[in-house]
Amino acid sequence: MIGKTSYISAVILCGFLTLSPPITASPFSEAYSAYQAAIEQQDSAAAVKYAEQAYLLGKSYFEANSIDVAHLELNWATALQDNEQNALAYDHFNSVIATYRQRFGKDAIELIDPLIGAADTVELSKETKLLFGQAIDIAEDANKPLLLAEVQMLAFNKLASTAYYTRDVRDYAIDALEIYQTELPADAMARLKATFYVGMVKAAESKTSLAIEYLEEVVKQFAVLDYSHPYKLAAHARLIELYEKKGDSDSSTQHCIAIGSMKPWSETQNQTPLFRLPPRYPISYARDGKEGWTQMSFTVDEQGFVKDPVVIASEGGKLFTKESLKAIKRWRYAPKFVDGQPVAAEATVQLEYSLSP
Repeated sequence: MIGKTSYISAVILCGFLTLSPPITASPFSEAYSAYQAAIEQQDSAAAVKYAEQAYLLGKSYFEANSIDVAHLELNWATALQDNEQNALAYDHFNSVIATYRQRFGKDAIELIDPLIGAADTVELSKETKLLFGQAIDIAEDANKPLLLAEVQMLAFNKLASTAYYTRDVRDYAIDALEIYQTELPADAMARLKATFYVGMVKAAESKTSLAIEYLEEVVKQFAVLDYSHPYKLAAHARLIELYEKKGDSDSSTQHCIAIGSMKPWSETQNQTPLFRLPPRYPISYARDGKEGWTQMSFTVDEQGFVKDPVVIASEGGKLFTKESLKAIKRWRYAPKFVDGQPVAAEATVQLEYSLSP
């Protein structure tokens, strides 16, 4: 199996070519070679076409019920998945699962790839979580910690922002990070990604100190790169929020400046909002059903602080103006950069006060 969902290395990877008699020129070998070329060229449509051909021709080329045919079907299912033909891919992953269980046993490591493929292509449901759980159990029983961590992170990423996110899904990321901390160096990408996600989990759980610890580690390790990884940008932005909530504006400022100067951002970019505290809705106005807005201008200084806010126009009452000025002073920005250097620059914003949902 070759493709983005291959997780168990050479157990299946070179597959049937090492298990069967030498293959001479034939329609099957031509189709399989074309499939390999399509994978090499990252041509997903061609990969689907030739993986299907190789599978159909392989059914007559190899013996009936041959495991080689199952490997070919797994190639086709993976190609379908890569081409976002999920419904058909899911059917073939399930077929491979049934064959592998019969051939290798219900807890065989060979099942991990098709189980993950099925979990990733089935319509999101309890079955998704069940399939990932089966793959995780197999990886754990196989005593392969890095494989286990990878499957756990795949499950976490698939389920984290869904209705099926539970404490055990959260623990997948935490457990994976513990493995990576033991098995991988601090700058390994898999470890950094897990550190980022655990930091975001801790932030969501309002465990601010732990979140800061993890996200600062992400920033530290990514600092050696000559480009800006998206996780580095996201870590900086979340750290600004966490430090502001702690009242630590000095630490927040460092991350504002860092974001403003990150590559590949333009050296002449405008200010970019990073932390925006919503204004408090005056209780008396809410009780009376009052709505309105306040428009302000202000300066974003070289460190991303809001300075000298001025009300340009407003509607609804003086309390809206008061709350708007109070909130805007706590906003943080990545400063404007000119020729790669932070400069003070003007900005405007309008804050809306509405009782409508």
